[in-house]
Amino acid sequence: MNISENLFRLCAEAEAALSDKFKELEEISYKNTVKVMNSFAKHTVNETYFAPTSGYGYGDRGRDTLDLIYADVFGAEAAFVRHNIVNGTQAIAIGLYGLLRPGDTLLSVAGKPYDTLEEVIGIVGNKGDGSLRDFGVSYRQTELTQDGDFDYEAIEKELTKDVKVVFIQRSKGYLNRKTLSVKKIGELVKFVKARSDAYIYVDNCYGEFVEELEPTAVGVDLMAGSLIKNPGGGMAECGGYLAGSAKAVELASYRLTTVGVGLEVGASINQNKSLYKGFFYAPHTVCQALKTACLAAYIFEKLGFFVEPSYNAPRYDIIQMVTLNKPEYLCAFCEGIQAGSPIDAHLTPEPWDMPGYQHKVIMAAGTFVSGASIELSADGPMKEPYNVYFQGALTYESGKLGILSAAQRLLNVMEKK
Repeated sequence: MNISENLFRLCAEAEAALSDKFKELEEISYKNTVKVMNSFAKHTVNETYFAPTSGYGYGDRGRDTLDLIYADVFGAEAAFVRHNIVNGTQAIAIGLYGLLRPGDTLLSVAGKPYDTLEEVIGIVGNKGDGSLRDFGVSYRQTELTQDGDFDYEAIEKELTKDVKVVFIQRSKGYLNRKTLSVKKIGELVKFVKARSDAYIYVDNCYGEFVEELEPTAVGVDLMAGSLIKNPGGGMAECGGYLAGSAKAVELASYRLTTVGVGLEVGASINQNKSLYKGFFYAPHTVCQALKTACLAAYIFEKLGFFVEPSYNAPRYDIIQMVTLNKPEYLCAFCEGIQAGSPIDAHLTPEPWDMPGYQHKVIMAAGTFVSGASIELSADGPMKEPYNVYFQGALTYESGKLGILSAAQRLLNVMEKK
């Protein structure tokens, strides 16, 4: 990779400065692993649960038990995990369509949701596409305060009787804001529950196993995520999950399949083993990704770029944002990540019109599972201030190489200016 000695020295400096932070992350990983192991033992997980089913999938013990394990570990009443949920956006949409009815209002209280949900909600897109707007669901939003907290005064004004779902995007997405902690979400839950019967729904993508508790453990009615992010542990080939209260999960299950059928069907098609194995690995794999993100924050902050969060700040998801300010710097960063990846390192990523996004996006993802952002990956929209969003790494060692590759490629471009 032709990494300079100066960068190797900076990396060694970073690792020394991060030693206490790494210990903190490893302790969280251990505590979450204990929860997973205890649940596996409680539900007597054994090889028969890995047996595939076909057709309707009636009586799939492995599928049904994994649902119970997710609920246990996430502190929820119920959950379901399915390999045929194609991405996090679909997982979230299943819950939205399950909870909302014509005449209801969806209130987003952390600003605009992630880009790919805009057409689902009907913020953008064509009438007649089948968005929530087409089905008579209204949408409103409140912004976070300047210090990254919920605007409780604004929320109280918007929390009218027609609000059926209060929606929270935990991670920053492509916004320049702080990720929300479980503690902060729990405070909002108490505030809303004291004033409304609305369901509280969290987009938990990128947040699983980063903290010791998940949003469902502090009273959230429903949360959703993708298995090719944190909870798949780098082993799941595809899929998503929803977890929460028994009622909310039941309603969501009717959108997954159909009313009256819910979770009784769904063949596992030989996917159970990778889903179990991925969930087992997940706390450790998330720790590897977090350590890599801390290293990235230290290195790029020392190179003169704004980073969020800082290397020693609390972390509530696996995403590391770096503000690069120029389009060529964003491209160079992503080229370096791609070159430092185990798969397709010989390819060069280019910006393209990615479905569901309003601007061209450049994405580096040299991953074993296509698009898996628990693996080493980076992406960003081609618009000012040219932020790159870095996440993942199945191992810290490979993540470190990827970060050094990105830093070197960026320095090479800067030196040519």
